[in-house]
Amino acid sequence: MSHRLLIVPTARGVGVTSVGLGLIRALDRLGLRFAFYKPVSRSLPDRSAALVRLTTTLDPPEPMAAEEAEHLLGEGKRDQLLEHIVQQVAEVGRGADVVVVEGLVPVDEVVYASSLNVAIAQALDAELVFVGAAVGDDPVKIADHIDIASRAFGDMARGPSRCCVINRIPQEDGGKLERGLRSALTREDLHPLGLIPERPLLDAPRLKEVAEHLGARVLHQGDWTKRRVLDVSLCAASVRLACSRMATGVLIITPGDREDVILAAALASLEGAKLAGLLLTCGIEPSREVMKLCRRAVDDGLPIVLVEPDSYPTAAAVHDMSRGVPPDDHERAELIMDTIASHLDEIWLSRLTHQARTPRMTTPAFRHLLVESARAAHRRIVLPEGTEPRTVRAAAIVAERGIAEPVLLGDPAAIQDVARRQGVVLGDCVTIIEPDAVRERYVEPMVARRSHKGLTAAAARDQLHDTVVLGTMMLAEGEVHGLVSGAVHTTANTIRPALQLIRPAPGNKLVSSIFFMCLPEQVLVYGDCAVNPNPTAEELAEIALQSATSAHTFGIEPRVAMISYSTGSSGAGDDVSKVARATAIARERRPSLLIDGPLQYDAAAIEDVGRKKAPDSPVAGRATVFIFPDLNTGNTTYKAVQRSTGCVSIGPMLQGLDKPVNDLSRGALVEDIVFTIALTAIQAAARSTPSMAPLSLRPSIPGPRKA
Repeated sequence: MSHRLLIVPTARGVGVTSVGLGLIRALDRLGLRFAFYKPVSRSLPDRSAALVRLTTTLDPPEPMAAEEAEHLLGEGKRDQLLEHIVQQVAEVGRGADVVVVEGLVPVDEVVYASSLNVAIAQALDAELVFVGAAVGDDPVKIADHIDIASRAFGDMARGPSRCCVINRIPQEDGGKLERGLRSALTREDLHPLGLIPERPLLDAPRLKEVAEHLGARVLHQGDWTKRRVLDVSLCAASVRLACSRMATGVLIITPGDREDVILAAALASLEGAKLAGLLLTCGIEPSREVMKLCRRAVDDGLPIVLVEPDSYPTAAAVHDMSRGVPPDDHERAELIMDTIASHLDEIWLSRLTHQARTPRMTTPAFRHLLVESARAAHRRIVLPEGTEPRTVRAAAIVAERGIAEPVLLGDPAAIQDVARRQGVVLGDCVTIIEPDAVRERYVEPMVARRSHKGLTAAAARDQLHDTVVLGTMMLAEGEVHGLVSGAVHTTANTIRPALQLIRPAPGNKLVSSIFFMCLPEQVLVYGDCAVNPNPTAEELAEIALQSATSAHTFGIEPRVAMISYSTGSSGAGDDVSKVARATAIARERRPSLLIDGPLQYDAAAIEDVGRKKAPDSPVAGRATVFIFPDLNTGNTTYKAVQRSTGCVSIGPMLQGLDKPVNDLSRGALVEDIVFTIALTAIQAAARSTPSMAPLSLRPSIPGPRKA
């Protein structure tokens, strides 16, 4: 996976776009493959994306409009926004070593900028580059400002990769401020990735931009796309004083009736002073006679523009205008890129592709992975609770997004009525099956599967009135790829038919469960929290191995912590001994797996604690899979974490079954059901399920009707 660099502006006007361009140029010089993305923009088309197109061969997508982002945040759909960002970064980053992501500028108009930058950093598992500017001459205050801004990112902004770029460092003091900054940043444990000197030409707009900003009338265009405003001179006094200010790059601002200043500017221009231009004020246009005397200067390229306001407000407006690089100013963009790239730490950048970073599966990345992998799987998932409103809405979403082909069990008229009342349209990709029309077909196969338990045809027929049992038989017969239930049924109602009719997959002696805990920083796997009350050491080892396999299937690098009330040999007792034996068995069965135990939860989850309690452990402090010693511990822990953090928990997902069956919480949201369906489809694909048998009596089943 490519490295993601999130460049975080610590204030307005620090030059975050310029730093992004400079980073791109530096990466290019190092021979690294790079990409660029800006998630949200206040104005479209976006200037940063346009400048990247202007100066590179990249074609980054346009950002999301700030209004749309604000709407999603206001509707409580932050996760949807982050999933979109993760998807876009994944697409632009294909084949890239490094993706440069431009963060939002914290300004009054975008009050959510700082919090969204933190969320984006977490979602992308990004490395952070904080961008500041040398405002004032106190290096300690500048370093403190960067440090304070970085604290909002918590643990993400700590460690050896914590770095910053400081822009616009004055050079008049012989480098004193720069030396002070290096020292102050080092004391704050901030690596100075780049200290960029202040150079007037980097911030110099063309006269064209100044005129457009002021809404000026062009009297003589001249070289207005080439001449840059390095300084401004307000000429309202004598010509003698004005002449002393007339030099290359200076914009002369004077009232339109000061014909003496106008003529002096024309003469200075002919003498070799390439003025940025003449900006005439008060709406007074010079006489034809005066302009005739200025003809040679105008022909030599001197631009002259006119505005209505007086000189002083005009000068203030020029001073306050944005110094951002226009998307067509190739010369200035190239100069900025080369200047900043030349002052970046190339050694730090070159290590990006060699750093041994521990990857994290973030919640938005996990949700994006679920959707994309499920789409690629093209699986058919049966939903026995076909008339349940949340399930109907989820089925419509799943079909519309191509996540899976949902099969709803229930009375077609009732299902369509539920859909209609919710304003949902069940399209052609949603199959509706009337249970009464197909139930008899499954009686004989069900008796065959349970004959050893004495199941009779009459008893089977009676049990098949339960749509969960019916859906499980459809799965057993190979007519669907997976089953999701539990919105109105208990966990036992969902799991029991699967245990009776599906049975464990080859090589598995038991069925267990995991939850995907979608914490703010990353997704963790908890097992077993739903099925096995008090597993033996051998069973606990199998749960650990099943959970590690599931984690890997869903893109989470398995580092398995066998949880106990004791770490290592610090405690004793039968419960600790069971965990130790289970760890040894799992290691013997899969030597390549990173697994350790017994570990206390804090030693497994928190890096600092892990280093103290288990310094030699390959898992302590960075576990991704937590295996609890019994159901009491696992179920209690997952609910405590879920409620105390407010995180989404997806599951329980059953492991070890020959075909996937998954349970829902009875309080599940529509979104939870959608992601559980996606998860089930991926499980089915991972099992390489053969092509489906045709759905029973499918030609006679009323097809889905438009609401």
